[in-house]
Amino acid sequence: MNIGTIGKVLCVTGALALSAQTAAAEKVLKLGTVGFIGMPIGDAIDQALIPTLEEVSGGQLKIEPHYRKSLCSEQTCGEQANQGLLALWTSSTANFGNFGTSLAIFDLPYIFKSIEDADRISSEWLAEKQCQIAAEEAGHVCLTVYSSGGFRQLGNAHGPVHVPGDMEGVKWRVTKSPIEYTLVKNWGAVPVPYDWSQLYQGLQTGVVSGQYVATPWQHVAKLHEVAPYFTEIGGSWSGNQLSIDKRQYDALTDEEQEWLKIAAKAFGQKVQELDRAWVEAGEIEIKKTAKEWYVPSEDELVQWRAGAIDAWINAKGTYDPDTARQVLEQQGMTSFIAQLEEAGAL
Repeated sequence: MNIGTIGKVLCVTGALALSAQTAAAEKVLKLGTVGFIGMPIGDAIDQALIPTLEEVSGGQLKIEPHYRKSLCSEQTCGEQANQGLLALWTSSTANFGNFGTSLAIFDLPYIFKSIEDADRISSEWLAEKQCQIAAEEAGHVCLTVYSSGGFRQLGNAHGPVHVPGDMEGVKWRVTKSPIEYTLVKNWGAVPVPYDWSQLYQGLQTGVVSGQYVATPWQHVAKLHEVAPYFTEIGGSWSGNQLSIDKRQYDALTDEEQEWLKIAAKAFGQKVQELDRAWVEAGEIEIKKTAKEWYVPSEDELVQWRAGAIDAWINAKGTYDPDTARQVLEQQGMTSFIAQLEEAGAL
């Protein structure tokens, strides 16, 4: 073998070795989500989480997204993360409850007054505090908490609903959530567990007459076509979370963990921005054809919040009363605090 040939071999060998080292240095985190491109969660993953992580890590740490339940649904995504089949996953804060109660505070009805309050308090301190608890309690490191659809609002085909008494005896669709069941029952309606995929037809045929769903999802499912009376009561915030399995997180270097935190923060900010726009767009479209969009007065809201107290009592032990009180105080919700104290929920 002549010197020129040897030189070529050494160059090729060196290039292959460098390529192998680069490949070995690059880590890919598999992410499972029910979100998809075209809705805030999927768009924020695509526009913020993935590119930010690649940028801050110089391409050493990447995310491989699997959208639209292609890999798993919410609870099973968390289970697969525990098994090491994926690393990152998203879910509602309610479904995170399968792994612990650390995020249950976000699901308490009327814990937040508005989307702005929810975003502000979650971003400033509440998400970080509860996520620290989650890391120890649930085996998952919660990286951020955010909204998917803002607040649930009442829509119905029966007629105007201004106070809970207007729901008396009306069949109202509910999910399997004990909180939602308690709320609807306490407001005087008849709770009817009913499948989401059949809800349009159920409202159309009168099997159920009302529903309690986040505004943009009502618009996506065209529920306003068959249930044209709306009441903006808020109450249940559509909290969601992004987490990574704790064992896999602990296996990352300190630098890699910091990269992931930066990317998660960018994701949280982006999803908040997109979600607010999504909620606003949904409300605008619904109001174009709604027979009524009613906003209760503060005195009327006291009646709506009264229906939530049993849900707080039933949830005792899943949230820290001092933390909940702090959240309510920061929003000036003194009358609701008094209601909860009188009932023994705080």
